[in-house]
Amino acid sequence: MRNAALIVLDEPTASLDPQAEADVFRRFLALSGERTTIVVSHRLGSARLCDRILVLKEGRLLENGTHGQLLSQGGEYARLWALQAQWYGEEQGTR
Repeated sequence: MRNAALIVLDEPTASLDPQAEADVFRRFLALSGERTTIVVSHRLGSARLCDRILVLKEGRLLENGTHGQLLSQGGEYARLWALQAQWYGEEQGTR
């Protein structure tokens, strides 16, 4: 990443294994500093790193807030979070 005022990452870890994904986000957090950064992702785990999350559907803004705010609202973000999080529950790991 260059020393730019704006950083845009579009699905930066889509084809990476979990170790490489963690490495990318560690480096990203270290380099982003106070810069404005836009992250486009379908992996909601990475959204937790963001100060503000914008949820888009069919080209329209549905929700806007922090991870905690969006979960507490019980809307589309919370629904999608639950869908992704179900695969990380302990009961899933025993099968």
